[in-house]
Amino acid sequence: MNLELTLPPPARAVGTYSMAVHAGGLVFLSGHGAFEDRRPIHTGRLGASLTTEQGARAAEAVMLGLLATVQDELGDLGRVERFVKVVVFVSSTPAFTEQHLVANGATDLLVRVFGERGRPARSAVGVAALPLGFAVEIEAIVQVDDL
Repeated sequence: MNLELTLPPPARAVGTYSMAVHAGGLVFLSGHGAFEDRRPIHTGRLGASLTTEQGARAAEAVMLGLLATVQDELGDLGRVERFVKVVVFVSSTPAFTEQHLVANGATDLLVRVFGERGRPARSAVGVAALPLGFAVEIEAIVQVDDL
């Protein structure tokens, strides 16, 4: 694992749910957005106020937050065996069709950090709006070493 990144503090739930649920050898991660100082960052809509490149940077920031949650849940990112599935939701206009390129910001980061263990099955979905105005929200399923 090549983690030369600074992780943000793990996100806290903003409703009645858990950020991560560990069941057997899997960790199911709730949808994450990017925060700084407990405030939403990377807000807006792709195809309107944001470019594809800005969306990819937003997806990378969201993935950093998701990794912080994994570390908080497991105590050590070294326990990650592989990222199984990642779903990237992109707030976008009806004409925007580069959700997959936005999602690359998240999965490129995973591959840089975990190598092939970070290459998940993935969906990139355009949506009309996301909570708190986020441009990108990501959820994931991670296979872990249960010691």
